[in-house]
Amino acid sequence: MPYENNVFINCPFDKDYNELFLALVFAIQDSGFSPRCALESSGTEANRLMKIADIIKECRLGVHDISRVELSDGNNLPRFNMPFECGLFWGCMLYADGSYRNKRLLVLDSMEHRYRATLSDISGQDISVHNNSAKLLIERVRTWLSQYSTERLPGGEAIWKHYQEFQENLPKICHSLNITPEELATNAYFGDYVYAVATWLKEKGY
Repeated sequence: MPYENNVFINCPFDKDYNELFLALVFAIQDSGFSPRCALESSGTEANRLMKIADIIKECRLGVHDISRVELSDGNNLPRFNMPFECGLFWGCMLYADGSYRNKRLLVLDSMEHRYRATLSDISGQDISVHNNSAKLLIERVRTWLSQYSTERLPGGEAIWKHYQEFQENLPKICHSLNITPEELATNAYFGDYVYAVATWLKEKGY
């Protein structure tokens, strides 16, 4: 996959965020870009970190959702994966040589100005807010990606309608793949979901 077209996704991979994640992946693909994320990796934690670093290296663009600041139910602690991976991407953009300096990133949050308390070092940057709305998230991502596309993109409303149509067609799509809709929505089937979206968009001519 070409570097210029790859978009690194850094976001929560839990059930609460799943609806937003699936919409985000779809919006990236409907905008003509290729989604990449840590769900591609497997193996030990050390190997996983290096795999994430490799994916970041292979992506010119990055979408980073830092909205997950709540304490976890299990240990009453926050998760730092999102700000950590955002920092990795930012560091690569700032300190690497050559084409890596043309990396660009979009930072998302669910609430306006909350990042000033949770990640104050990025104050002054343009942070996009999605209010935990899949439709608004699609609009935000599409608007940002339009700066880096060589083609004219469909509007946010059009992509949202495409996504709704895709969801309505899921039973038929999944039947052709011999995968259930429930399976396709899980993290383990990320590659299958990307394939399903790409195939459907091509068939529809979107």
